[in-house]
Amino acid sequence: MNPDLDLGVERIIRAPRATVWRAWTDPSRLEQWWVPAPSRCRVDRLDLRPGGAFVTRLSDDGAAFVPHLDACFLAVDELERIVFTNAIDSAWRPASPAPVPMTATITMNDHPDGTDYRIVVRHGDPEARAHHEKLGFAEGWGTAAGQLAALTESMAKR
Repeated sequence: MNPDLDLGVERIIRAPRATVWRAWTDPSRLEQWWVPAPSRCRVDRLDLRPGGAFVTRLSDDGAAFVPHLDACFLAVDELERIVFTNAIDSAWRPASPAPVPMTATITMNDHPDGTDYRIVVRHGDPEARAHHEKLGFAEGWGTAAGQLAALTESMAKR
């Protein structure tokens, strides 16, 4: 991780890696944790393969859903790694996304207590990184990781 360009979140999730992976790869589960509550998410496209589309919508009131993420997957290594970028949209066109263009790498590794879950979000320049941090990266992505943990930990107890 380059501290001048990247932001990250790390968390031990007390659930098996396969359970965490399913929460990422099943649209109905992804919708339950992908955006910080009380906002809600709808998954329009989740084509989990290199070049596949990752498109979500967001609602703050539960009624009107607006575009949230229009991205594509760059790498998908089952049960281990997901890489996506919003710098290229789901139609493979160059994009200028708000709030910043980024590439996110999510890794999942076995841990004695469950899953070692890590996110690294890469930015093109220090200004984009600083802007993303100022907008609340740690709170937003950290809250979503906490919601992922709550969902998968409750699934693991069943």
